[in-house]
Amino acid sequence: MSPDARLTLITRPDCHLCEEARAALERVVAVTGDRWVEKDVTGDLELERDYGDRLPVVLLDGKEHGYWRVEEERLLRDLTTPQL
Repeated sequence: MSPDARLTLITRPDCHLCEEARAALERVVAVTGDRWVEKDVTGDLELERDYGDRLPVVLLDGKEHGYWRVEEERLLRDLTTPQL
């Protein structure tokens, strides 16, 4: 993960839900100014084993935030709420 990217989107090629998740993340970061990176499970056995049947998966600060659909309102709230 990039040191300044709080969000990671785990995807695979030819995944229509992944396309929707990319668009949702772009809308979220347009509001928050955060950055995101994408990781493809193709060729990464660990990622495939951990997430392959639930793609796309959104990680926030390295922890799973959700899968299949990006819950934009929840993600916005979690990105803008100060950590305790």
